[in-house]
Order: sequence, then structure tokens, then C-alpha cells
Amino acid sequence: MKITEKAWFWKILLAVILIVMSASIYGSVARIDYEWRWYRVPQYFLYKAEDPLKIPFDGRVEQIAGKGSKAAVTLVSETGEKMAVEVDAETVKVSEGEDLFDGDTVGFTSQWRLGPLMTGLWTTLWISAVASVLGLIIGLIAGLMKISKNYTVSTLAAIYVEIIRGTPLLVQIFIAYFFFGTVFNLDRNVAGIGALALFAGAYVAEIIRAGIQSITRGQMEAARSLGMSLPQAMMDIILPQAFKRILPPLSGQFISLIKDSSLVSVIAITDLTKSGREIITSTFATFEIWLVVAAMYLIVTSVLSQFVFYLERRLAVSD
Repeated sequence: MKITEKAWFWKILLAVILIVMSASIYGSVARIDYEWRWYRVPQYFLYKAEDPLKIPFDGRVEQIAGKGSKAAVTLVSETGEKMAVEVDAETVKVSEGEDLFDGDTVGFTSQWRLGPLMTGLWTTLWISAVASVLGLIIGLIAGLMKISKNYTVSTLAAIYVEIIRGTPLLVQIFIAYFFFGTVFNLDRNVAGIGALALFAGAYVAEIIRAGIQSITRGQMEAARSLGMSLPQAMMDIILPQAFKRILPPLSGQFISLIKDSSLVSVIAITDLTKSGREIITSTFATFEIWLVVAAMYLIVTSVLSQFVFYLERRLAVSD
């Protein structure tokens, strides 16, 4: 069999496997006695909100002038003060000359707003980004401490890494919020980000330690023989080489952190996962919302993975 024929064979086999898997999933879904409501999902990404516009005093309506889809309403208070407001034309609730009291609704103004899924996604992204940056800093410091020849420094780093890696992240979040958050009066966002950063930092420390130790000692000895100090040699010679080697596991850790950030929902941070749960509570569209939430996490992590692949290719070219 020629090489091209082998390639076509494996492509066809892949297509067959995917078709069988899709048919199996479709058959399983068809057997479930469930009413799918996909039409309700888009409003949780973006929706048109109507806000009531109320008169702030006792007065009357002097004039209503149309401006296309908008209506300009001129209000006059009992003291003669005039106020012009603009509402959607089809929502006007008053007429010219009508007497109004403080708090009466004149009409409604509509505008597009982000739904809970998008606001939850934004919360997940910025919490993950801040935690990743802090985790990288903590991991770099802890990784350098672990390879230190100072017994106290290296032991402290080892204790930190073992405690964090040996306990569940969920427990760490509870301790950070209910214990440290109570003692130091920390906001739930600070406690959640701190827990995620310390968790990621422990794994990043091991990645960085392994990356540094993978560089031959001759590199450090050559740098020191040229008159470089230890920090200079580490920053200019060792770490740049180690970074290329640790980029794949480092990126994998940060991608995992995005998914792990869903656990901060247990301390009432309204991230993507908590937003999904709140929507399900009010709509009972369990399968639709969880599938959409999973797809949103998948899209974010896939984009980040592609960015990392791009960096790897660029660094490979520089070699």
C-alpha cells in the first residue's frame, strides 16, 4: 500500500469513528425524555433590557414630541421647573397635559446588555489571569528557593509545595475564605484569587525547578567564569533556556487553572459556573446550560492552547 493510500485509509477510519460516535450520542439523547429549549439560551449571552424612567417630582406633561423610534417628553414641575426626557416611542405611558406624581413611570428606555453567561465568563477570565500572574511569580520564587543550597530556604519551599500539592484545591479555597478571609477581613475575590495563585504557584515551582535543573551545570560555570554574578547568570543564561523547555507544561498548568477557577463559585463568586447554576435554578434548562458552559470553557482553553503552540513555533525558529 502506497503512502498516500495509507494516509487516505487513516483519514477514512477517523471519519468513520467520528460518525459512529456522533450517531451513538444522538441515539442516547433521543432516548432521553427531555424537552430541549435551546431557543432560551441566546438571551443569557446578550439581551435587550428595558429600564423604567420615572418622574422625580410632582408635575404634569407639557409636550410629547416624536423622534423616530424615540419620544421626547417635556415635564413641568409644580414650581415651573422643566425637564426633558427621552424614552422609546412605543413605551410612552403618559399623554400631554396629564398630571403626574413623584415616581410615576413616563416610559421605558431599552439598551443591549451582556447576559449572565458573558458576565460570568468575564469574571472567570480576569480571576484566572490575575491568579496566573501571581502564581507564576510565586512559582518562580519557590522554584529558585527549592534549588537553593541554603537548607532553611529550600526546606521552606519544599514544605509549601508539599502542603499545597497534598491538599485539595476546594479545601484550600474554603480555608482561604472562611479562615484567612475572616481573620484579615478579605473580600471573597481576594481570597479566591489568593487560593488559586498559591495552588498554581506550587505546581509552577516544580516545573521551574525541573526546567532549571535540566540545564547542564556547565552553562552556569561558564557564565560565572565570565564574571557574571549568580543572579545575572540565572536571569541571562539559565532561565531563558529553561523557559523554552518548560513552556508546554507551564501553559498546561495555566490552562488547567482556568478550569479549576470554577471552584471559586463555592464562595459565592459569580463566575461562569455559578452563573450557569443560577440560570438552571430559574429555567430548569439543565442540559442546555451545562453544555453551553462546557463549550465556553473549551473555546477559551482551545484559544489559549493555540496561542501557546504559536509561541512554541516562534521559539523553535529562534533556535
